[in-house]
Amino acid sequence: MISAIVHTYNEEENIERCLASLGFVDEVVVVDMGSTDKTLSIAEEFHAKIFHHPYTGFVEPARNFAIEKATGDWIFILDADEEVPKNLSKRILAVVSGNKYDYVRIPRMNIIWGKWIKHTGWWPDYQIRLFRKGNVEWVDTIHGVPFTKGVGSDLEASEKVSIIHYNYLSLDQYLSRMNRYTTVVAKEMYMGNKRFSLKDLFDFPTQEFIRRFFVWEGYKDGLHGLALSLLQSFSELVTYLKLWELEGLKDHKYTVSEVHSLFTKEYKEKDYWFVTELLKEPNTWEKKLSLKLKRRLKI
Repeated sequence: MISAIVHTYNEEENIERCLASLGFVDEVVVVDMGSTDKTLSIAEEFHAKIFHHPYTGFVEPARNFAIEKATGDWIFILDADEEVPKNLSKRILAVVSGNKYDYVRIPRMNIIWGKWIKHTGWWPDYQIRLFRKGNVEWVDTIHGVPFTKGVGSDLEASEKVSIIHYNYLSLDQYLSRMNRYTTVVAKEMYMGNKRFSLKDLFDFPTQEFIRRFFVWEGYKDGLHGLALSLLQSFSELVTYLKLWELEGLKDHKYTVSEVHSLFTKEYKEKDYWFVTELLKEPNTWEKKLSLKLKRRLKI
């Protein structure tokens, strides 16, 4: 028996599509965090079992609560803004009947601003979503990786067996979530005794942009990838400023020379990666030599 778990909070625009894709499971458990729209009435139309959990601003604290309410031997977790294509539902049934694994990581296609983001750190975006009850336990930190036991497996990174995630529909939605998530992350950092530093204020946004745009090849996603790399970098900046706020907005003395040094370091790190990518493009040998020297000397 497979129990599907869906967490909701004002998801009337998504929940019908999500629940309609769960026809292959034996039980649907909806755990709601206080919706004030039509979410629950739509869930009732699909004969879902509805439970309530206090609002936390992010889903992880309600995961284990929902698992306890499910009665199936197997648990499948789907967010309200996701859906299961038919090929994936068939694969899930095959995994359960095969009885070889205790948990399975499933790839997820992130549709952001109308486009499937194949790079920028959003693919294959493996998620532990299918498991035997009792073999996976969530932590209460935002985007935390759950604890697992037993034998695990990954489905192949193919769009045919991927969860479809309608991630961000608009810039407003991105910025709204970013404001909520950065508050949660800053509080977790503060409670974990992480403290603000001017160096981190520069380093973490810079490293986030480098990861997204260069290491994870965000430039291959076009303007979407560039915009997301910049916004994720900005998210890191906001997080660290909120950490500063939690410390009481204490004044941090610095010199113009220190700030100049940090800006210079940031510029050199990004420029190193830009030059590395430029070297992959067709160039004259003179141009390549010039770029190689620039990269080596970091000028």
